[in-house]
Amino acid sequence: MDHFTLKDLEHMPSRYRANLINSCTGYKSCNLLATKSKKGHTNVAVFNSIVHIGSNPPMLGFILRPLTVPRDTYKNLKETGVFTVNLVHQTMIEDAHHTASKYAEHISEFDKTALKEEYLDEFYAPYVKNSPIQLGCRYRNEYVIKENDTLLIIGGIEHIYLDKKIIHNDGWVQLDKTEAVSCIGLDGYALPTLLDRFQYAKPDQETTSLMTKS
Repeated sequence: MDHFTLKDLEHMPSRYRANLINSCTGYKSCNLLATKSKKGHTNVAVFNSIVHIGSNPPMLGFILRPLTVPRDTYKNLKETGVFTVNLVHQTMIEDAHHTASKYAEHISEFDKTALKEEYLDEFYAPYVKNSPIQLGCRYRNEYVIKENDTLLIIGGIEHIYLDKKIIHNDGWVQLDKTEAVSCIGLDGYALPTLLDRFQYAKPDQETTSLMTKS
């Protein structure tokens, strides 16, 4: 197995280092985060940093890069207080990836891709039509990560849209049935396959599969 030290990492070309560090930590979530400004301009951007924060109350978080350049997603969610998180279906990956392009604030990525806006239950921010799981979220807080000036944005989940057929009796969602993709680094997309699911782990008890009981 090859070995890279911190000194090795520090002397790598920046893009090579970014690809290495971003991909070697494993598969990441792949979502489209959509917002709309007070002026009515919509924005949608792909994020691979969205993580579970808590279930009671239901919250998620995501990392926003330093505000040294305009961040339309941040500006819009701070103006309006709401945003949506939409899983990327395998048929969306080219358009989802294109949303990372830097368009002017008044130009919507919805207009530059085949992605379509969808408005549900009078929520101000748009959802991404045909996304297998859609979450309507409200801005709650933000925390500066001082080590690199990024922001951890916390959102409260107020709406969840998904097909009940993928929810097991205990509430567990079988994501592989949605054909939603995961990210590898900044530009790779993969379709995960479920291998197994296990009972809650307890000391000195045998690990038991739940797949035959779902």
